[in-house]
Amino acid sequence: MDNEDKVSFPAKEEKVLTFWKEQNIFQKTLENRDGSPTFSFYDGPPFATGLPHYGHLLAGTIKDVVCRYATMDGHYVPRRFGWDCHGVPVEYEVEKSLGLTEPGAIDRFGIANFNEECRKIVFRYVDEWKYFVDRIGRWVDFSATWKTMDLSFMESVWWVFHSLYKQGLVYEGTKVVPFSTKLGTPLSNFEAGQNYKEVDDPSVVAKFALQDDQGILLAWTTTPWTLVSNMALAVHPGLTYVRIQDKESGEEYILGQESLARWFPDRESYKWIGQLSGESLVGRRYCPLFPYFQDQQDRGAFRVIPADFIEESEGTGVVHMAPAFGEADFFACQEHNVPLVCPVDNQGCFTSEVTDFVGEYIKFADKGIARRLKNENKLFYQGTIRHRYPFCWRTDSPLIYKAVNSWFVSVEKVKHKMLKANESIHWTPGHIKHGRFGKWLEGARDWAISRNRYWGTPIPIWRSEDGELLVIRSIQELEELSGQKIVDLHRHFIDEIVIHKNGKSFHRIPYVFDCWFDSGAMPYAQNHYPFERAEETEARFPADFIAEGLDQTRGWFYTLTVIAAALFDQPAFKNVIVNGIVLAEDGNKMSKRLNNYPSPKKIMDTYGADALRLYLLNSVVVKAEDLRFSDKGVEAVLKQVLLPLSNALAFYKTYAELYGFSPNETTDLELAEIDRWILSSLYSLVGKTRENMAQYDLHAAVSPFIDFIEDLTNWYIRRSRRRFWESEDSPDRRAAFATLYEVLMVFSKIIAPFIPFTAEDMYQQLRVETDPESVHLCDFPHVVLEKILPDLEKKMQDIREIVALGHSLRKEHKLKVRQPLQHMYIVGAKERMAALAQVDSLIGEELNVKEVHFCSETPEYVTTLVKPNFRSLGKRVGNRLPEIQKALAGLSQEQIQAFMHNGFMVLSLGEETISLNEEDITVSWEAAPGFVARSSASFVAILDCQLTSPLIMEGIAREIVNKINTMRRNGKLHVSDRIAIRLHAPKIVQEAFSQYEEYICEETLTTSVSFIDDKEGEEWDVNGHAVSLSLEVIGH
Repeated sequence: MDNEDKVSFPAKEEKVLTFWKEQNIFQKTLENRDGSPTFSFYDGPPFATGLPHYGHLLAGTIKDVVCRYATMDGHYVPRRFGWDCHGVPVEYEVEKSLGLTEPGAIDRFGIANFNEECRKIVFRYVDEWKYFVDRIGRWVDFSATWKTMDLSFMESVWWVFHSLYKQGLVYEGTKVVPFSTKLGTPLSNFEAGQNYKEVDDPSVVAKFALQDDQGILLAWTTTPWTLVSNMALAVHPGLTYVRIQDKESGEEYILGQESLARWFPDRESYKWIGQLSGESLVGRRYCPLFPYFQDQQDRGAFRVIPADFIEESEGTGVVHMAPAFGEADFFACQEHNVPLVCPVDNQGCFTSEVTDFVGEYIKFADKGIARRLKNENKLFYQGTIRHRYPFCWRTDSPLIYKAVNSWFVSVEKVKHKMLKANESIHWTPGHIKHGRFGKWLEGARDWAISRNRYWGTPIPIWRSEDGELLVIRSIQELEELSGQKIVDLHRHFIDEIVIHKNGKSFHRIPYVFDCWFDSGAMPYAQNHYPFERAEETEARFPADFIAEGLDQTRGWFYTLTVIAAALFDQPAFKNVIVNGIVLAEDGNKMSKRLNNYPSPKKIMDTYGADALRLYLLNSVVVKAEDLRFSDKGVEAVLKQVLLPLSNALAFYKTYAELYGFSPNETTDLELAEIDRWILSSLYSLVGKTRENMAQYDLHAAVSPFIDFIEDLTNWYIRRSRRRFWESEDSPDRRAAFATLYEVLMVFSKIIAPFIPFTAEDMYQQLRVETDPESVHLCDFPHVVLEKILPDLEKKMQDIREIVALGHSLRKEHKLKVRQPLQHMYIVGAKERMAALAQVDSLIGEELNVKEVHFCSETPEYVTTLVKPNFRSLGKRVGNRLPEIQKALAGLSQEQIQAFMHNGFMVLSLGEETISLNEEDITVSWEAAPGFVARSSASFVAILDCQLTSPLIMEGIAREIVNKINTMRRNGKLHVSDRIAIRLHAPKIVQEAFSQYEEYICEETLTTSVSFIDDKEGEEWDVNGHAVSLSLEVIGH
């Protein structure tokens, strides 16, 4: 039965949504588990300043599956939704909308005005978010959401910071950190790692003349703008350097010996002068390229220093050092007392010291700087290089590395705790644990948490003029120290608060927290810990489960781990599922501008949310790999999985109602073997699903139930149809109905976490009055061991493997299944043949073969051929392959059968022998005329294709049945409608009809047949014969 034209899956889902809301089913699932063990879940908060996309729907689906399953498995699973409100994502939107893009524009606009504008847009798309969360079928509690801008949340963030400070894990310092010139603020190292791009940058080699005319050092860089701030050159003291004279210019150059051929590939272009050690270059002074900071020479600038990190795989072996703009430069120069200059402002423009380029954006100045060097004969080489470069994750502008004063969390002090915490976390997929995440932890550096921004949680540090610090823990403490009532903790409410203590005045430092600090504090701040709900928070920490995208290994997963390890020496979560990225179908990033993907709403309106959920869950994206999104893929899920399942339910409902079957009449029934098989498969599926969900392996959980739908619809129901069609009540028909009811009911519960709409629709059509109100109020099924029959499942697997071989042979040789054949031969292991011989009729019926023969030896109709497996044998035997090939060709059928039985053979090659196993030999079969053969891993199938007259006549009769039933379906006749047919056909077709009239009439519910002389009705091709048919309903 195909009910595709009767089913609108999106419409069914809308009805289910209405049912859930009107009956308050989500709330009832929570009440139903009140008092049960709590399953703790932390939800990564999104920003509501942008619309949800497929990445959000994917992560939301994963979270929903796990939480629904945990609920059905007997847990109380609260699901509070949260919102990220602070930081650059919000500020940037306001800056764009108000045109506040110039330096100082926000300060002129007013911090209070700016922050209130930020507050206004935080929930710009909250209604759209609620719509998509509901429509995808995700259950969350929107009535008790937490927000990072809430007073209570911010106070808990202060407590987290104060706790870190008390442990000596907070300090102020100057370091080179990633810096967004578009935002005018430093970023953390993990933020800098989120948006690398392949770009073309300048590649220049500058000439640094040693003082006292001792030669010229060549140093390479991809950032010419940093040459303005050069303070030193570095060499590796353990490397060998060379001095050569360029024949064309006469200049003497010094560079690393290993890099000589890179820059001077023509040996005739230079004169060799000699070698010198890197150690001998250390301490030498050179002339600065630019005059801007010549005065720094007296403070130790413009000399050669040693550095062990230098490698000769690229560059010249001499490294230009601008300590304000490179982390390695900074530490090396600091160690050797080289001064630091930073003539670049927060917008990335040169300051007044650089008189020739003042106010110019540094990246734009690259060409001018190179031109000046060339004009002054200080440029050896100028070109471009393609390499990976970090971009701001929010503004998509190039980052720089810049020395700034910032506040840091001493991550390196707690790195050992973080690594220990990671060992107790279960990661899905598992390779992330010690791979992407573990390696990131190993290289973790101190976290720059202060931002020169406005809309965020202010850092609660007040400082006196003499440098004394007051680090505030709570609102109460600030009120006591300031004497003021605190109603909001944002900058425009507290920046002007001055604390007077011990004769000193304390002013707040002008920084806010990195918004990732808010996110990392979420486990505590969502509950206003420790000021409220302390016992609840501690009981639910660490979380049992979290889930987000792969990028969060350097984002939320990381900040959660830093804070939890530092404060409590624990992980923040026990289990995590990491998903990949959903790309456009062309492999590019999804882009509104390029319009290269269908909207999520359109997909759900067309195919339904369950089709989208299942498409995502059954893809590589739940294994942290990238998915190229295809609406055709969603459509395929609908047609190949959900529609067959819907048809199975419709089949059951149709015949159960027709014959008045009641699920209560299911006791003491003798089940057929196929009933026992499908029930065994069902409860095996329950076990597999439980095992995979225990491992948080959603992909492994989904794949078997998709296979089960195929087992149910394309094998059990199809093979059992006649049992349901029996007009007379019988124990066998009741057993079939009882089995199918149990399978559909249990299966609705298995799929409930994954495709909740489909499950609910199935359940509502199956439930009786005493059943729970919703499938989501049911327990997840348990394994029923007495119903699991592994031997029967294996036997049915063998049967289906043989049937698949038979169908493949028919398809390959254009033999319709409706055309009966006389003989089929199955070759396989002797012990398996004995069991299969008992079900020869089943295989014969399925493949429309009269006689099925089971053999342990290949029959005479087929010749077995063996050839060497060149891939396996090639490396082992080399040029002896032709000899082996010739020897194998000379084997007798008896020798080949012995090899197939034993799994190995010893082959004679002259006076030598060689042992070959199954991997070394490729086996094929060549059928005699009139026969066709095909093999699988376990069996060889041979079909006798010779057609006798009786077989031809039966084939015509079966074809007529097919055409009549097609007309019944196309005419939308009820399954019980009786018909009369009128047939115009050639003599052979009429003879076939007469010969098989009883069979044809029974299969088509035909009660009257008329042969007519003229064409009438629809015309058909019946095995090469032109036939016209018309039908008329004459009863029920």
